[in-house]
Formats: sequence, C-alpha cells, structure tokens
Amino acid sequence: MASKLNMNALGRQLCRKSILRTEPTISRGLASSAYTDPAREQGHAVTSTPNDITPQQRKLLEAALRVDQAGEIAANWIYHGQHAVLSRDKRTGELIQDMWDQEKKHLQVMDKLQIQHQVRPTLLTDVAKVAGFGLGAATALISKEAAMACTEAVETVIGEHYEDQLKELDEMSTTHPSIPLLKDIIREFRDDELEHLDIAVENHAQRAPAHALLSAVVGAGCKVAIELCKRV
Repeated sequence: MASKLNMNALGRQLCRKSILRTEPTISRGLASSAYTDPAREQGHAVTSTPNDITPQQRKLLEAALRVDQAGEIAANWIYHGQHAVLSRDKRTGELIQDMWDQEKKHLQVMDKLQIQHQVRPTLLTDVAKVAGFGLGAATALISKEAAMACTEAVETVIGEHYEDQLKELDEMSTTHPSIPLLKDIIREFRDDELEHLDIAVENHAQRAPAHALLSAVVGAGCKVAIELCKRV
C-alpha cells in the first residue's frame, strides 16, 4: 500500500511539473482582474465575443466555458461542505476558507465570461451544488486528511482539464482579443488549482483512510462530470 501511495504521489508531481513547463506563468490576478477590477472592465476583450470563428470553434468555446463555470460552482460547494464541518478547527477552517475565497473569485469571473460569450449554462447546476456540498461534507466528516485527499483528487483532474483546454484554444484562429485573455485566465486559474493541490498534499492528504481508493473514486467522478457538463 505504501508503495502504491508513493507512486501515486510521484505521478501527480510529474504531472504538475509537466503542466507548469508547457506555459509561461503570469502575475497572479493580472488576467482575472480584467473582470474583477471595475477600472479595467472595458474594451472588446471583456464585452464581446468572437464573430470570426467557425461553428466548430464556437461549439468548443461554449463547451469550455459551460464546463468551467459548472466546475467552479461545484468547487465552491465542495469547500462550503468542508468548511461547514471543519470550521471549528481554526487552522483547517482558515485553510479551507482561503481556498474557498479563491474559488469564489473564479466563479465570479466565469459567470461574467458565460454572459459575455452568450453561453448557455449547464442544466446540471443544481446537481453540481448538491453533489459538491455532499462530497465536501462527507469527506470532511471522515477526517481532515480525507477532506484534503478530496481536494487533492479534484484539483489534479481540474489542473489536467485546464491544460487540455489551453491546447484546444491554441488551435482557435481569431483576431478577437477575448481569446488571448481567456487563455491567460485559464492559466491563472490552473495555477491556483495546482496550488490547492500542493496545499492538500502538504496537509497530509495521503494519510487519509483508503487514500488510493478515495482518490480514484473522486477523480473518476470529476471526469464524468466534466464530460456531462460539456453536453448538458
């Protein structure tokens, strides 16, 4: 079992390093502040959507934003559930609150992107809220370590998902300034999610009961949810 856990951890570390090598890093908050700083909320990059992309590219853009918005909704409710259970533990509660605050900003930005690019939200929004809260609360009730293992598994999948999304957007041919900005935002959010992964590991995620099984189940559930929210 120890050997299996070590291999899982090594795989995540290699995956994280690979992701971070593929794109340049940007200053934290630089891209997303275009939507959160009123002084910067102007111009075509944040007020309009491309009209020079193909129908297939439009479909890709809509699916990307639909699933990203749904993912941030679920993430907010996961941390909500964890915080509801673990907030009495001062250190753990503050740690969860800090990560939750970042996810709140992510959702604020994704909500604005969804409106800007005229994307229909997923029909599974309410499911994402209930499932997210349930997952967060259930793992927190098992133990602090299980809550961190949940975060580790979720953020591993989301980091990989954002990286795949960047590769798809790189193939989109458009002169519209919103797409380069979107890519910068995805890079920023990807790095935030990978930071959450690191925090979870540093706070003993891999000491959770049945860590390998828990990680596999949560990770598989995230991948299924991503594919469903792209389509529904």
